[in-house]
This record gives sequence, C-alpha cells and structure tokens, in this order.
Amino acid sequence: MRQARCLFAMTAASIALFSTLMLPAGTARAETAVNHLTQSEQRSGWQLLFDGKSTDGWRNYKKEGVSKGWKIVDGTLVRAEKGAGDLITDDEYAAFELSLEYKISAAGNSGVMFHVGETDGPPWHTGPEIQVQDNVDGHDPQKAGWLYQLYQPSAPNWSKDKTVVDSTRPAGQWNQLYIRIANDDCEVCMNGVRYFRFKLGSKDWKEKVGASKFAKLPHFGSLGKGYICLQDHGDEVAYRNIKLREIGEDGSVPQPIDANLGMASNLAFPDLQWDQWEGINDAGKIRDLRLMELTFANDGSNRLYAASQQGGIWSFENRPDVKESKLVLDLRGKAYDWKKPGANEQGLLGLAMHPGFKNNGYLFVYYTHGTEPKSVVSRFTVNKETGVADPASESIVMEIDQPYQNHNGGSMEFGPDGKLYIGLGDGGDRNDPHGNGQNLATLLGSILRIDVDQAADGKNYSIPSHNPFIGVKDARPEIYAYGVRNPWRIAFDPKTGNLWSGDVGQELWEEVVVITKGGNYGWSTREGTHAFGNRPATEGAQPIGPVWEYDHQIGKSITGGRVYRSSRLPNLEGKYLYADYVTGTVWALTYDQATGTATRNEQVLPNSVAVLSFGQDQNGEVYILTNSARGECIYRFDDSTEKSDVAQR
Repeated sequence: MRQARCLFAMTAASIALFSTLMLPAGTARAETAVNHLTQSEQRSGWQLLFDGKSTDGWRNYKKEGVSKGWKIVDGTLVRAEKGAGDLITDDEYAAFELSLEYKISAAGNSGVMFHVGETDGPPWHTGPEIQVQDNVDGHDPQKAGWLYQLYQPSAPNWSKDKTVVDSTRPAGQWNQLYIRIANDDCEVCMNGVRYFRFKLGSKDWKEKVGASKFAKLPHFGSLGKGYICLQDHGDEVAYRNIKLREIGEDGSVPQPIDANLGMASNLAFPDLQWDQWEGINDAGKIRDLRLMELTFANDGSNRLYAASQQGGIWSFENRPDVKESKLVLDLRGKAYDWKKPGANEQGLLGLAMHPGFKNNGYLFVYYTHGTEPKSVVSRFTVNKETGVADPASESIVMEIDQPYQNHNGGSMEFGPDGKLYIGLGDGGDRNDPHGNGQNLATLLGSILRIDVDQAADGKNYSIPSHNPFIGVKDARPEIYAYGVRNPWRIAFDPKTGNLWSGDVGQELWEEVVVITKGGNYGWSTREGTHAFGNRPATEGAQPIGPVWEYDHQIGKSITGGRVYRSSRLPNLEGKYLYADYVTGTVWALTYDQATGTATRNEQVLPNSVAVLSFGQDQNGEVYILTNSARGECIYRFDDSTEKSDVAQR
C-alpha cells in the first residue's frame, strides 16, 4: 500500500496541469452541486431534507422552532453555539434511506439518530445513534459510523482482506454517511464503504441491546417509526446534502426512469446448436453455456462470433433460422474455469476481431491464465480455408498480474482508429486495497490503448503516439484513461465513435461513463458523483463524473451495453442499452453529446435473464447475452406486440 501511494504521489504532480487541460468540453465533473439532487436521484424518489437556505422541515426536540444555536452558513446547517439543542425532522419515517455529509470540528462529537420518539427523556432513549466524531482526537471510544454500543465495522466473509476499515476523513473535511433502515435489512456506510448490516428486533439485535446501556429503556429501537435527529453534543458540526428516500412496504423504490417502453425480448437464434458443446459435463452435472461476447468480423461473410466464459469461440451465420455453428477456437481447459470457487469473474472475458480480419484472420482474446494469477491478451489466427483457429497459433500480446480473483475487467474493442482498447479492473477484493485506481504506475484500474500491428521495445505491441500519458513520470504509456473499478463492459458507438463503459460499483452506486482520452473517473476516491474512502484526492486531476448512475436499491451490478444503431426498432435507435445483472432490468439512455450528460432514461425490460453482456452485429442490432444449460444464450429486443420467450424472474 505504501509503495502504491508513493508512486501515485510522484505521478500526481506530473499530471495535475495535464489533467486540467485534457478535460473535454461538455464533460461533467464528478462532484455535483451542493444540496441538489442528481438526475437519477430526482427520478428515483429521493428528496432534500435541507435546501441550504432555510431550516424548513426541522425543529428542536420537543420544541416548535429551531434555536439560534443552529445557523445556516454557506449552504450548510451548523451547530454553532452553546444551547443549540438536538434537532429533529418535522416528519416521522419508518423504512427509509438517509444520505448526508458532515464536517466535524477538531475533537468534536455529534450523532445521527433514527426512529426517535418524543417520549420521556432525551432522544437517545428511543433512537439508536450512528456516531459522528473526530476519530483522531475525539474522546469517545465509539468511532464515527459505529452504531453506538451496538455495531462496528467488520470485513465481509468473502473478502481476503479482513482489515477493519476506518474510512472517515479528518476533522475539517466532509464525510458522507449513508444509513438504510428497512424491515428486512439495515446498513450503514461511511464514505461509500459498508461498515455493517443489522436487523432491528432480531435475536442478535436484542442480545446487543441487552448488553448495552440501553437495556433498561423500554422503547429503545423498538418504535418502528420516528424522527431523524441531529445531535447537539456541545461541539461544532456542519451538515449538508441531507437526502432521504422512503422505502415502500414491499421494499421497493421508484425506478429512475422517464418512461417504460414496454418492450419484449425473444431468442434471436432459437434453433442454433453449439458445435462440440453439451449442457452436462462428464460428471453428469449441469454446465451452463455462459456468453461473454458476440461480435462480427466486418469481412462481408455475414457471420457472427460468440465467446463463452469457459473458453469456446463459435461462428455462425447471422440468420434467425440458423441451426449450425462452428467451433472456431477451443480454450476450454486453458482458460481458468469460472466454475471454480471465487472465479465467476475469471475465464475467457474478451474477444475482438482485427479490423483486417478478412486478410489476416486475426482474432484477439482476453482470458485468465489456467494456473497463474494473471490475465492474458493473445492473438490467434483463423485458417481461411477451414474457418478454425489453431490453438498453437497463439501469440501472447501482454500479460497482466492480478492480485485477486475479482475485478479483472476483460472486455476489448478495436476503436475507429484501429487500435485495441482493453478494460482492466482495479485488481479486486474491496476498497481498492492497493490504491490501483489512481495509480498511473500500474495498468490496473485503467482503459488501455495499444497498437497490435507494430511490435516495439521487446513487446508484441507498441504505444500509439497520441496516448495521453507518454512522457509522464512513472505513468504506464499504455493507459488511455484511468480511475475505474471494474469496467463491465466497454463498447464503441459505431456512429459517433464514443467509447462507453459500465463501471461496477462497490456498496452504493453503479455508473455509466463515456471514456475520453486522459480521463480520470475518480475511483477509488470517488464512486460516481459520491465520496469514497479517505484516500487523498488527486492533486489537480479533476475526476470526470458518470453520464448516469443508479443506486443499489435499483440494482446491484451494472452490465455495460451498446448503442443501438439498427433501423429495425426506431424507438431504440441512438440510445445506449445497459442492464443490471442482478435484477435483469434493461434501460435505454439518451445522451446529449454537447453537454456530456444523459437527458432521458427509459426502461426497456423490467426484468429478464441475468444479463452478462451485450453483443452487436454489422447492422447495429444489439443482443442480450446470458447463460443457459440449454444453450439459449442470445436474445434480441422486439416490440411488445411480439410474444416474449425470455426467461422471467
């Protein structure tokens, strides 16, 4: 970690001025205006509890108004003077999400309580408190973000890094606190990092309350509804960006959409059989076909190429009634098996056909090495006579060491310039433990751009002359853009040349980004437009915000898509199609090139199969790719009048 931070620090000064100059016109900054809702928040039910101008909606505990000890200073709500008193909302809330930013004074202490009732005694007699304090000089052993005397941060079971995280920023800096209180599950995140989860009224909850100072308080944490309280603990503290969203009784929140297109999806090639593939392995167990890529060679053959995560690549004619496919390349057994423990983000993850495929037969793949912890980008040659690639024709382009099994990225595209673009995740685990996202000295956490037609410097590729970080001290010249967590997946718009990516978030936010030359997309000091962790921000390198984001009550894991450019469905033309892997929801995003922002988000499918990826053919048609033990992995979009045979959730 220390080495990564040192390398990053050396690089930061070198790129500060460059990054400011390189930010393209019409590109959104990562930070949004204070005390404003983002477009996604506006559409999905969030509301402001503080507008930066007045204390409307608030009052002192058991009082009618707000005392003079609470002041509005430069758009922040400040506990500024002695006797300010505890502040509560006018309204009561049962199930909700609360997001706010606080800035605590040196050695200061405060707190945020929920389900507060105006019974006998102070607010803490009923409302559990999430601690707010200066973790360096604060006097209370209960740290900021802890649920007072009840819960404190812990590492998730799946993580190899069991370090208990303190993600707070120092006194005098803004911290973002997220609280979700719901019937089935509650959680607290500090600066985007989940600290803990709990369930009100559960056996564990009752045991912890029984062992605390709250044991003899009959109404503590049991009202099920109440006020939100900002505690006056005698110290100066400021609050801003106080946002709340109520959660429905069924646990739902509004979709962040402008319209529902009500479309259907159907098998694109219902009779297609996969050459040399069966849905049951030698041990008699079901083995899904899991497609990662569907593309074309632009050679006039009207054939599509499909790549599976297990390692098979097939070609077939682009006809709805096609029945036969041909196994072009078999890397099953060579690529790491995604069915192994913890390997669901490994295997064959990328396929790109060389622009000159018609003449040279080159295809490029990105796969996880079968026995070593690294990713491999390789070139194979397809025989013009047989249409099959010889595995022995492999020419390794590059190898990338991977410290963990997740966040391997892996999607690849040849750009309009003929160069190969490769999306790489930050290396994995949680919280970007090695600081790769903002470290230009490593390839991880970046979008690469390389020339695979020219070898140089002992490598089977060269650096394009216009790559943005050539000559920048300690920076890898292959990097085209950086600050991404796990780009899943990247794709060029065949009409505009824009490079799109979905970037998978950690605890709270999923992103859609348009990648630009030299762009810094913020990870891991930001997650979308929101603060993340407590690493210092890059000096002078302004993070670029996503063109769209959605939160984890809408979905859990974005699948980046493609811009629809077919004439078959006019209501999708020019829109970026993307999905959430967990919910199966598919959306269509309208993008304003001039402002660099999304202007409209429409729901295409409310739920569907688990969308692993999207493919595209030479006509601009976009396909949904999924997994199936029957090999039914490719779906197309249709008008709602046509029968949908997609597997419904």
